[in-house]
Amino acid sequence: MQEYTNELIKESSPYLLQHAHNPVNWVAWSETVFEQAKAENKLVLISVGYSACHWCHVMEHECFEDEEVATLMNKFFINVKVDREERPDVDQVYMTAVQLMTQKGGWPLNCFTLPDGRPIYGGTYFPKEQWMHILKSLYHAQQNELENLEEYAANLLKGIIASEQIVEMEEKKQFELAHLEELILRWSKSFDANHGGETRAPKFPLPSNYEFLLDYALHSDNEKVKNHVELTLDKLAMGGIYDQVGGGFSRYAVDMLWKVPHFEKMLYDNGQLLSLYSTAYKTFPKPLYKRIVYQTINWLEREMIEERALEFSSIRAFESSFFSALDADSEGVEGKFYVWNESELQTILGDDYSWVRDFYQVQQRGFWEDGNSILLRIKTDEEICKEQGISIEELETKIARINETILFARSKRIRPGLDNKCITSWNAMTLKGLCDAYQVFEEEQFLSLALKNANWLVKEQMQEDGSILRIRKNESETIQGFLDDYAHTIDAFISLYTITFDEEWLHRAKKLLEHTINHSFDAKSGMFYYAEASKELIARKMEINDNVIPASNSVMARNLFYLSAYFHEENYKQISAQMLANVYDGMEKFGSGYSNWALLLNHFVFGCYEVVISGENAKEKARKLMKQSFPKVIFAVAVKESSLPIFDDKSFNKNAMIYVCKDGSCLLPTEDVEEAINVLLERR
Repeated sequence: MQEYTNELIKESSPYLLQHAHNPVNWVAWSETVFEQAKAENKLVLISVGYSACHWCHVMEHECFEDEEVATLMNKFFINVKVDREERPDVDQVYMTAVQLMTQKGGWPLNCFTLPDGRPIYGGTYFPKEQWMHILKSLYHAQQNELENLEEYAANLLKGIIASEQIVEMEEKKQFELAHLEELILRWSKSFDANHGGETRAPKFPLPSNYEFLLDYALHSDNEKVKNHVELTLDKLAMGGIYDQVGGGFSRYAVDMLWKVPHFEKMLYDNGQLLSLYSTAYKTFPKPLYKRIVYQTINWLEREMIEERALEFSSIRAFESSFFSALDADSEGVEGKFYVWNESELQTILGDDYSWVRDFYQVQQRGFWEDGNSILLRIKTDEEICKEQGISIEELETKIARINETILFARSKRIRPGLDNKCITSWNAMTLKGLCDAYQVFEEEQFLSLALKNANWLVKEQMQEDGSILRIRKNESETIQGFLDDYAHTIDAFISLYTITFDEEWLHRAKKLLEHTINHSFDAKSGMFYYAEASKELIARKMEINDNVIPASNSVMARNLFYLSAYFHEENYKQISAQMLANVYDGMEKFGSGYSNWALLLNHFVFGCYEVVISGENAKEKARKLMKQSFPKVIFAVAVKESSLPIFDDKSFNKNAMIYVCKDGSCLLPTEDVEEAINVLLERR
């Protein structure tokens, strides 16, 4: 029997439910919060976090579970708990406020506001004594210095509205190669030549950075950039940030070596990294990269999937969705589920321990704390094979056997907490990752998983009016989608078309795009708002800067570019170009924060080839072409007559013709795949 239960017990978010038995009288975010605050003349605390957040757990234990703290909070404040993954629009507004106030941010995010929602003070993690001092000080200020608080709130709100928002649309610019080269020159000064990534800690994988850098290197034959991408992917794959025995990447490493992870595993990281390693395999065909893809997909199937049967008259089909995250902690200890001491591994592995000790650097580079080691590698597959006198195939067999043994032992441990909500945008990123993996490896299981996940997006999340849901909590309570949900779903459906050649996915993508233009596009700035119009928030934000997840505006700009090619919608390309023009000046100063925009800039500067294949054996030819190491190519494939505009003026034959097109003109078609490959390699 729990001593305390608050209003959060009615919620479905795992993060909110974690706080349902705090002595704090938490309520979930809603419009009525501020009505209550005004009626009771109380300040509002908006406390934002997510279920896998380690420091959120720490602050909960130190402050929110404490009766003395709860008494102050309940007496003087309306206390609102927000799951940032359910309501990223709320998080954006109040994170911006805290960053403007303190020049830093993070989670837990704690922001105090006036009864009308305008922020007046905030920060991240606070220990108990400091937190209590803040509570008392803010109550005193409200009672005695309200005029000063009102003035501060008014000025801060102006800053929130102005931040990361394009106010006036400038004329479309001419995009220049020199601008890209300047971006690369500045950025490359921070490349870590020893361990990949950038020369700072903590280190985040940032998949869109390396997708852009690889595309740029292929366009420009820049070996330095190409080598940096390869080094980074190697070090990521062999580091402690990657779960060597179970698959899947943690959110970031706290050090420069990719050694010590913050052990939480997020779906959005792993979906994007599937795409990155699959695409990179075409340029660097390493068994290591293939192993990463297969292991990570196995982890998704083993630990992160929810599957349901669908009934369509007499046809039985399946849909599946992926859960959001695994916690960093188990049994209250960060990383306990993943680390090993020497005696445990000796018992589990027996005679194999001696070589595994060196292979996974137990009590060597992998030594962490309390006698435990993080499993990681410092030697490449080739070095191991040379030392042991075995082939790559034999090494693969040994690794698989050892990992299975350790994984079985680990399965008996108490597992980290699972955030079992399914988020549309994160699922879409994972769907795209599965599509990219299938395109390269042609593993039927990858295609099956992709189609099941697409079924979930269509049946559960897409609505008849063209809108999409972010999370379906239950049949009566829903959260409407935000720009990232639309953007990544469109992106995923385009990718699904390129492996199934089913044009219905392109039409679904276009329908979502049109809805987004109608409800979120701001003609004055030429950008998209993150959320559709709402009365709940004090400001309507635009998401511009790329981060661990690329900005929803940059994803939309690329979607517009690709769909303009498929549907010959020149307006789409014009909007895409204008969006890029809006961020063009200044992006060269911070390449990492504009990498997905920079990938679009590659398309405008170098051109983006369209490969159109039409004929009965088009699939076979397409798949041969898709395995090649090219910069980004737009593929259109038809095995029967197509009404898609991209096939206009393209003849349909039994032996498929390949058209290589760029900037509105096509070379003479060819039936020969090798000839098409040579053309693309020569002209990139």
